[in-house]
Amino acid sequence: MKKLATLINSALLSLTLTTPALAQGTGTVGFEKPAEAKITDIGKLISTGISVVIIISGILVFVFLVWGGIEWLTSGGDKTKVENARNRIVSALVGLAIIAASWALVRVVAYFFGVDAGLSTFTIPKPY
Repeated sequence: MKKLATLINSALLSLTLTTPALAQGTGTVGFEKPAEAKITDIGKLISTGISVVIIISGILVFVFLVWGGIEWLTSGGDKTKVENARNRIVSALVGLAIIAASWALVRVVAYFFGVDAGLSTFTIPKPY
């Protein structure tokens, strides 16, 4: 009971000793988007989407490779665990080959149609 009373007293004391933060509003509700956040070119939107998908899939390949390696190291010689780890690593490498092939296919199609697919330089997309 004494601990509860001490806790309540310390909470009340901390509330009375703090000063309130008085913030002045800007007069707008919510966030304002920057001027360059408008979508004016559907091709740029698609190329950015393709870039994001390829980057995320590359990160996932890395994660699955590391996961398979850790499974292999911690298998302790168990044949089923080693087989599962090997299958995970092989699947990650097949995924990497699919990603590379899709990247090359997009580059070839972009070259033939004379479109900048946005994959010549990998840039991290902005969040707005």
